[in-house]
Amino acid sequence: VQLQASGGGLAQPGGSLRLSCAASVSRGSMYAMGWYRQAPGKQRELVVSFTNGGGRDYGESVKGRFTISRDRAWNMVYLQMNSLKPEDTAVYYCSAREYGDTSPAYWGQGTQVTVSS
Repeated sequence: VQLQASGGGLAQPGGSLRLSCAASVSRGSMYAMGWYRQAPGKQRELVVSFTNGGGRDYGESVKGRFTISRDRAWNMVYLQMNSLKPEDTAVYYCSAREYGDTSPAYWGQGTQVTVSS
């Protein structure tokens, strides 16, 4: 499994950014894709993940502001981030979790998102 995240950068409070994750996964395995983030001095936390049933599991702090989507072939996963806040500043990681596992085993390289005026 290879994951390549892109699209981070600097945004003003209240602004928007869109992250992209290009995924290359093994055929014959099923993966739930998602996004996590890690701010300086804090643990990595869930932003949003697809569930095994195709639903979305959002972290409480981003509900109503962030949206995960994907292309039909699961080659690309996107994170649309609106109404950004300074506390959204973090390194964002694309992730892949095999069905049957409880946490991701695969991670992209991370992309920095900074929200500041």
